Amino acid sequence: MSDYEQFIEGIKRKTGIDLALYKEAQMKRRLTSLYEKKGYRNFVDFLKALEQDRDLMNEFLDRMTINVSEFYRNGKRWEVLQKKIFPKLLQSNKRLKIWSAACSTGEEPYSLVMVLSQLVPLSQIQIVATDLDENVIQKAKLGVYPERSLAEVPSDIKAKYFEQEGSFYRVKDEIKRCVTFKKQNLLNDHYDSNYDLIVCRNVMIYFTEEAKDQIYANFSKALRKDGILFVGSTEQIFNPSRYEFEVEDTFFYRRK
Repeated sequence: MSDYEQFIEGIKRKTGIDLALYKEAQMKRRLTSLYEKKGYRNFVDFLKALEQDRDLMNEFLDRMTINVSEFYRNGKRWEVLQKKIFPKLLQSNKRLKIWSAACSTGEEPYSLVMVLSQLVPLSQIQIVATDLDENVIQKAKLGVYPERSLAEVPSDIKAKYFEQEGSFYRVKDEIKRCVTFKKQNLLNDHYDSNYDLIVCRNVMIYFTEEAKDQIYANFSKALRKDGILFVGSTEQIFNPSRYEFEVEDTFFYRRK
Protein backbone atom coordinates (compact mmCIF):
# COMPACT_ATOMS: atom_id res chain seq x y z
CA MET A 1 0.00 0.00 0.00
CA SER A 2 1.44 3.39 -1.00
CA ASP A 3 1.79 6.19 1.56
CA TYR A 4 -1.04 8.07 -0.23
CA GLU A 5 -3.33 5.02 0.05
CA GLN A 6 -2.50 4.78 3.77
CA PHE A 7 -3.30 8.48 4.06
CA ILE A 8 -6.68 8.01 2.31
CA GLU A 9 -7.53 5.13 4.66
CA GLY A 10 -6.52 7.12 7.77
CA ILE A 11 -8.51 10.21 6.74
CA LYS A 12 -11.59 8.10 6.01
CA ARG A 13 -11.32 6.47 9.44
CA LYS A 14 -10.82 9.83 11.19
CA THR A 15 -13.30 12.05 9.31
CA GLY A 16 -15.55 9.81 7.21
CA ILE A 17 -14.33 11.63 4.06
CA ASP A 18 -13.26 9.30 1.24
CA LEU A 19 -10.50 11.03 -0.73
CA ALA A 20 -10.49 8.11 -3.20
CA LEU A 21 -13.65 9.65 -4.71
CA TYR A 22 -11.77 12.84 -5.66
CA LYS A 23 -9.57 13.00 -8.77
CA GLU A 24 -6.23 11.69 -7.53
CA ALA A 25 -3.79 13.90 -9.46
CA GLN A 26 -5.49 17.16 -8.40
CA MET A 27 -5.94 16.10 -4.77
CA LYS A 28 -2.39 14.73 -4.43
CA ARG A 29 -0.92 17.94 -5.87
CA ARG A 30 -2.94 20.13 -3.52
CA LEU A 31 -2.10 18.08 -0.41
CA THR A 32 1.59 17.56 -1.25
CA SER A 33 1.97 21.32 -1.50
CA LEU A 34 0.33 21.67 1.95
CA TYR A 35 2.42 19.07 3.78
CA GLU A 36 5.66 20.34 2.24
CA LYS A 37 4.78 23.89 3.31
CA LYS A 38 4.22 22.57 6.85
CA GLY A 39 7.60 20.77 6.85
CA TYR A 40 6.47 17.12 6.53
CA ARG A 41 8.29 14.64 4.31
CA ASN A 42 5.46 12.34 3.22
CA PHE A 43 1.79 11.48 3.62
CA VAL A 44 2.39 9.08 6.52
CA ASP A 45 4.11 11.74 8.67
CA PHE A 46 1.42 14.25 7.68
CA LEU A 47 -1.37 11.86 8.72
CA LYS A 48 0.20 11.36 12.19
CA ALA A 49 0.36 15.14 12.64
CA LEU A 50 -3.25 15.61 11.50
CA GLU A 51 -4.46 13.05 14.02
CA GLN A 52 -2.87 15.04 16.84
CA ASP A 53 -3.41 18.67 15.79
CA ARG A 54 -6.99 19.95 15.38
CA ASP A 55 -5.90 23.28 13.81
CA LEU A 56 -3.82 21.45 11.23
CA MET A 57 -6.79 19.16 10.51
CA ASN A 58 -9.00 22.23 9.90
CA GLU A 59 -6.39 23.68 7.55
CA PHE A 60 -6.20 20.35 5.71
CA LEU A 61 -10.00 20.30 5.29
CA ASP A 62 -9.88 23.87 3.97
CA ARG A 63 -7.24 22.90 1.40
CA MET A 64 -9.11 19.77 0.40
CA THR A 65 -12.36 21.57 -0.37
CA ILE A 66 -12.69 24.13 -3.14
CA ASN A 67 -13.79 27.52 -1.88
CA VAL A 68 -13.81 29.78 -4.92
CA SER A 69 -17.10 31.64 -5.19
CA GLU A 70 -18.73 34.93 -6.00
CA PHE A 71 -22.23 36.43 -6.14
CA TYR A 72 -24.23 35.89 -9.36
CA ARG A 73 -21.37 33.82 -10.83
CA ASN A 74 -21.93 33.51 -14.61
CA GLY A 75 -24.55 36.27 -14.55
CA LYS A 76 -26.50 35.19 -17.66
CA ARG A 77 -27.50 31.93 -15.93
CA TRP A 78 -28.96 33.89 -13.01
CA GLU A 79 -31.06 35.88 -15.51
CA VAL A 80 -32.45 32.59 -16.83
CA LEU A 81 -33.15 31.53 -13.24
CA GLN A 82 -35.06 34.76 -12.53
CA LYS A 83 -36.96 35.08 -15.81
CA LYS A 84 -37.68 31.46 -16.70
CA ILE A 85 -36.92 28.86 -14.01
CA PHE A 86 -38.32 30.52 -10.87
CA PRO A 87 -41.57 31.76 -12.52
CA LYS A 88 -42.26 28.23 -13.78
CA LEU A 89 -41.56 26.63 -10.37
CA LEU A 90 -43.70 29.24 -8.60
CA GLN A 91 -46.73 28.27 -10.69
CA SER A 92 -47.11 25.09 -8.64
CA ASN A 93 -45.71 26.19 -5.28
CA LYS A 94 -45.42 29.68 -3.75
CA ARG A 95 -42.97 28.50 -1.06
CA LEU A 96 -40.18 26.77 -2.92
CA LYS A 97 -37.99 24.15 -1.26
CA ILE A 98 -34.43 25.03 -2.31
CA TRP A 99 -31.04 23.48 -1.54
CA SER A 100 -27.67 25.10 -2.26
CA ALA A 101 -25.30 22.09 -2.13
CA ALA A 102 -21.55 22.63 -1.63
CA CYS A 103 -22.37 26.29 -0.89
CA SER A 104 -18.81 27.33 0.04
CA THR A 105 -18.67 30.76 1.72
CA GLY A 106 -22.34 31.60 1.07
CA GLU A 107 -22.34 33.75 -2.07
CA GLU A 108 -24.52 31.23 -3.92
CA PRO A 109 -27.39 30.79 -1.41
CA TYR A 110 -27.47 34.53 -0.71
CA SER A 111 -27.63 35.16 -4.48
CA LEU A 112 -30.57 32.74 -4.68
CA VAL A 113 -32.44 34.71 -2.01
CA MET A 114 -31.74 38.01 -3.80
CA VAL A 115 -32.94 36.70 -7.17
CA LEU A 116 -36.05 35.04 -5.73
CA SER A 117 -36.88 38.20 -3.74
CA GLN A 118 -37.61 39.91 -7.07
CA LEU A 119 -40.60 37.56 -7.41
CA VAL A 120 -41.87 36.78 -3.88
CA PRO A 121 -41.58 38.43 -0.44
CA LEU A 122 -38.55 37.52 1.71
CA SER A 123 -40.96 36.04 4.27
CA GLN A 124 -41.71 33.27 1.75
CA ILE A 125 -38.05 32.37 1.14
CA GLN A 126 -36.11 29.72 3.06
CA ILE A 127 -33.03 28.06 1.61
CA VAL A 128 -30.94 25.21 3.01
CA ALA A 129 -27.22 25.60 2.25
CA THR A 130 -24.71 22.84 2.96
CA ASP A 131 -20.97 22.33 2.77
CA LEU A 132 -18.43 19.79 3.95
CA ASP A 133 -16.17 22.43 5.49
CA GLU A 134 -17.22 23.91 8.86
CA ASN A 135 -14.79 26.83 8.42
CA VAL A 136 -16.45 28.07 5.23
CA ILE A 137 -19.89 27.64 6.82
CA GLN A 138 -18.78 29.99 9.62
CA LYS A 139 -17.60 32.53 7.02
CA ALA A 140 -20.91 32.17 5.18
CA LYS A 141 -22.89 32.86 8.35
CA LEU A 142 -20.79 36.00 8.93
CA GLY A 143 -21.75 37.25 5.44
CA VAL A 144 -18.86 39.70 4.91
CA TYR A 145 -17.22 39.81 1.47
CA PRO A 146 -14.53 41.74 -0.46
CA GLU A 147 -15.73 44.00 -3.25
CA ARG A 148 -14.43 41.64 -5.98
CA SER A 149 -17.00 39.01 -4.89
CA LEU A 150 -19.78 41.44 -5.85
CA ALA A 151 -18.52 42.19 -9.37
CA GLU A 152 -21.60 40.66 -11.08
CA VAL A 153 -24.24 41.86 -8.60
CA PRO A 154 -26.73 44.28 -10.24
CA SER A 155 -26.27 47.78 -8.79
CA ASP A 156 -29.84 48.03 -7.41
CA ILE A 157 -29.43 44.70 -5.55
CA LYS A 158 -26.05 45.79 -4.22
CA ALA A 159 -27.56 49.01 -2.86
CA LYS A 160 -30.59 47.24 -1.39
CA TYR A 161 -29.08 44.17 0.27
CA PHE A 162 -25.48 45.05 1.23
CA GLU A 163 -23.95 47.44 3.74
CA GLN A 164 -20.47 48.74 2.97
CA GLU A 165 -17.89 48.43 5.75
CA GLY A 166 -14.61 49.94 4.55
CA SER A 167 -13.46 47.85 1.58
CA PHE A 168 -15.86 45.02 2.49
CA TYR A 169 -19.58 44.45 2.08
CA ARG A 170 -21.90 42.83 4.61
CA VAL A 171 -25.05 40.98 3.56
CA LYS A 172 -28.05 42.49 5.37
CA ASP A 173 -29.68 40.43 8.12
CA GLU A 174 -32.98 40.22 6.24
CA ILE A 175 -31.19 38.14 3.57
CA LYS A 176 -29.21 36.08 6.09
CA ARG A 177 -32.40 35.08 7.88
CA CYS A 178 -33.59 33.32 4.71
CA VAL A 179 -30.68 30.83 4.71
CA THR A 180 -30.02 27.90 7.06
CA PHE A 181 -26.44 26.58 6.89
CA LYS A 182 -25.58 22.96 7.73
CA LYS A 183 -22.57 20.66 7.41
CA GLN A 184 -23.04 17.86 4.88
CA ASN A 185 -20.87 15.39 2.98
CA LEU A 186 -22.47 14.87 -0.45
CA LEU A 187 -20.82 11.46 -0.77
CA ASN A 188 -21.91 10.01 2.58
CA ASP A 189 -24.77 11.86 4.23
CA HIS A 190 -28.53 11.49 3.79
CA TYR A 191 -30.29 13.77 1.28
CA ASP A 192 -33.66 15.32 2.09
CA SER A 193 -36.38 14.98 -0.57
CA ASN A 194 -39.06 16.85 -2.51
CA TYR A 195 -36.88 19.82 -3.49
CA ASP A 196 -38.14 22.26 -6.13
CA LEU A 197 -34.59 23.41 -6.91
CA ILE A 198 -31.12 22.03 -6.15
CA VAL A 199 -28.14 24.21 -7.01
CA CYS A 200 -24.71 22.55 -7.13
CA ARG A 201 -22.18 24.46 -9.21
CA ASN A 202 -18.44 24.24 -9.86
CA VAL A 203 -17.70 21.37 -7.47
CA MET A 204 -18.46 18.21 -9.49
CA ILE A 205 -15.38 18.79 -11.66
CA TYR A 206 -13.23 17.68 -8.70
CA PHE A 207 -14.93 14.28 -8.28
CA THR A 208 -14.27 10.99 -10.05
CA GLU A 209 -16.83 9.74 -12.58
CA GLU A 210 -18.03 7.15 -10.04
CA ALA A 211 -18.63 9.84 -7.39
CA LYS A 212 -20.38 12.15 -9.89
CA ASP A 213 -22.66 9.32 -10.95
CA GLN A 214 -23.62 8.67 -7.32
CA ILE A 215 -24.29 12.36 -6.57
CA TYR A 216 -26.37 13.01 -9.70
CA ALA A 217 -28.47 9.90 -8.96
CA ASN A 218 -29.01 11.16 -5.39
CA PHE A 219 -29.91 14.67 -6.60
CA SER A 220 -32.49 13.15 -8.95
CA LYS A 221 -34.11 11.22 -6.09
CA ALA A 222 -34.07 14.36 -3.90
CA LEU A 223 -35.99 16.44 -6.47
CA ARG A 224 -39.77 16.36 -6.87
CA LYS A 225 -41.18 15.64 -10.34
CA ASP A 226 -40.45 18.72 -12.53
CA GLY A 227 -37.91 19.97 -9.95
CA ILE A 228 -34.76 21.59 -11.34
CA LEU A 229 -31.02 20.89 -10.92
CA PHE A 230 -28.80 23.93 -11.67
CA VAL A 231 -25.14 23.04 -12.37
CA GLY A 232 -21.94 24.98 -13.11
CA SER A 233 -20.76 26.20 -16.51
CA THR A 234 -18.19 23.40 -16.87
CA GLU A 235 -20.50 20.63 -15.64
CA GLN A 236 -22.88 19.79 -18.46
CA ILE A 237 -24.54 16.38 -17.94
CA PHE A 238 -23.98 14.49 -21.21
CA ASN A 239 -26.50 11.72 -20.55
CA PRO A 240 -29.25 13.38 -18.47
CA SER A 241 -31.86 10.66 -19.12
CA ARG A 242 -29.65 8.24 -17.13
CA TYR A 243 -30.73 10.22 -14.02
CA GLU A 244 -34.31 10.85 -15.22
CA PHE A 245 -33.44 14.42 -16.23
CA GLU A 246 -34.39 16.46 -19.30
CA VAL A 247 -32.61 19.63 -20.42
CA GLU A 248 -34.69 22.64 -19.34
CA ASP A 249 -32.12 25.26 -20.40
CA THR A 250 -28.32 25.43 -20.61
CA PHE A 251 -27.03 24.03 -17.27
CA PHE A 252 -30.59 23.51 -15.96
CA TYR A 253 -32.03 19.99 -15.81
CA ARG A 254 -35.65 19.07 -15.04
CA ARG A 255 -36.56 15.90 -13.18
CA LYS A 256 -38.97 13.84 -15.32
